[in-house]
Amino acid sequence: MTVTLAPSLPTISTPSRPDPLGVLGVPGEINLDHAASAPCARAAADAVAELLPWYASVHRGAGALSRRCTLAYERARETVADFLGARPDDHVIFTRNTTDALNLLARALPAGTTVVTFAGEHHANLLPWPRGSVRLPVPDGPGGAVRSLDAALSELSRDARPGLPVLVAVTGASNVTGERWPVADLARVARRHGARILVDAAQLAPHAPVDLAALDVDYLALSGHKLYAPFGAGVLVGCSDWLDAAPPYLAGGGATSHVGAATHEVRWATGPARHEAGTPNLLGAVALAAVCAALADADRDALHAREQALLARLRAGIAALPHVVELRTFGPDAPRVGIVSFVVAGRDSAEVAAHLATAHRIGVRDGLFCAHPLARRLLTEAATRSGRGDLPPTALRASLGLGTTRADVDTLLTALATLP
Repeated sequence: MTVTLAPSLPTISTPSRPDPLGVLGVPGEINLDHAASAPCARAAADAVAELLPWYASVHRGAGALSRRCTLAYERARETVADFLGARPDDHVIFTRNTTDALNLLARALPAGTTVVTFAGEHHANLLPWPRGSVRLPVPDGPGGAVRSLDAALSELSRDARPGLPVLVAVTGASNVTGERWPVADLARVARRHGARILVDAAQLAPHAPVDLAALDVDYLALSGHKLYAPFGAGVLVGCSDWLDAAPPYLAGGGATSHVGAATHEVRWATGPARHEAGTPNLLGAVALAAVCAALADADRDALHAREQALLARLRAGIAALPHVVELRTFGPDAPRVGIVSFVVAGRDSAEVAAHLATAHRIGVRDGLFCAHPLARRLLTEAATRSGRGDLPPTALRASLGLGTTRADVDTLLTALATLP
């Protein structure tokens, strides 16, 4: 995606940051809940602090402050586009988060579109889609996911409604298990059947490079608050045709090119502005772009290797505890990001989470993780696999990321081993 910027606008300096991917935190507190909301990266905090004195309106303002803010906002759009491998005709639309982005796309679907998802999705990728959507069972492995989708799309192609659009909506990495889904293979299946594909990259993008063009996917959504930019921004990136043809997600200022005297005399804008009515979240967009730029400059292979070593240590430690059972959808060796969900036999998960917080200053998540169908299925599977009848009805989740240390992992394992 290319954004044309007026050369006369003031430039924004970039202060030197010795560690832009260092994260903010409270000394003594161990944050193992990155999958819910990741801590703020120094790059995001610095970008917001630098822009705050200049904060003003975005678009249509003639003053120096407004011009600078407009430049910062549109540069943020371009940075995010580059980070995600957007194609020249893709739109990058700023939203509040992944849920907001997926609801926007659901509103933009052409009439008669059938959406195909898996039952292992986060609620954000289950609930917005229209009636008549197809929900496939949770597969037992990446290959099963590909075969299941191929069979479903073959059946849809024989439906009595030929020619109507089909959208495949799938996660890049599970927010429950951290397991990575075979996005490129699923995209090839979708292409073979003439379907489009959306990737919920909320959990994948913080841990691994994501490139729309390389994956050959049509749409991608993510949240800034999971990508170390907790300032209320997300994005929907993808093919412009459906988005330009749809009614605006929100009706209001900025989404129009002309409003006449008659009640419904209005021409809507094309491009991202069509779905960004109202004053935009400038600071959120700038923070998100700052983290994208910092990650683009980082050694992603080294970050991945470090996280995988911590993840392996955590999983091995959990496996060594006879009263703790890990949840998983695929096999134990399936590729995954730094997320582990587990249960403590005979113990209520909320009580364990509260004990970890009060006695050890460890923050983890408990519950069903806004993926109720999947989490309940995995709890049943865990009981069967372990042969235990005393597993609780909800789970615990520890999620790793920037700033997580070996000591953090070891402290959690020790706390689980010595639960009173």
